[in-house]
Amino acid sequence: MSPRDLPDVSWDFVYGTNLVHALSLSRRMLSGQAGNRQIIVVTDGEPTAHIEPSGEVVFHYPPLAETIERTLAEVVRCTRAGIRINAFALDAEGHLREFVEKMCRINRGRAFFTDAANLGSYLLVDFVESRSTRRRAWSA
Repeated sequence: MSPRDLPDVSWDFVYGTNLVHALSLSRRMLSGQAGNRQIIVVTDGEPTAHIEPSGEVVFHYPPLAETIERTLAEVVRCTRAGIRINAFALDAEGHLREFVEKMCRINRGRAFFTDAANLGSYLLVDFVESRSTRRRAWSA
């Protein structure tokens, strides 16, 4: 998808939350890039979908163990590639909260728990704190 297509993207439900595919695409896009490599995940749901090697999309709620395992395996691949994952979970309770915490523990990323109304504030604070940390590191 090109940046000019973003305004036309809809939030229509297609087949669940395919976080493994999103992380995989992001990892490939960031491979070979220099600088601060991070993936920002904003989600309101657990990983409920994955793509089989045949191309078939598998969706199941509650999430299948296979979907969770595939997603966490991709988190490990991102971690090994030196890519940080910071997750913003909207209205996270129960299993979503547990999943996000586990994902960030594996990756050493950060987890933020908020709601849609406060998401912008969280993103701004994270951005400013991240820039300040990098500046202090550069000037030391």
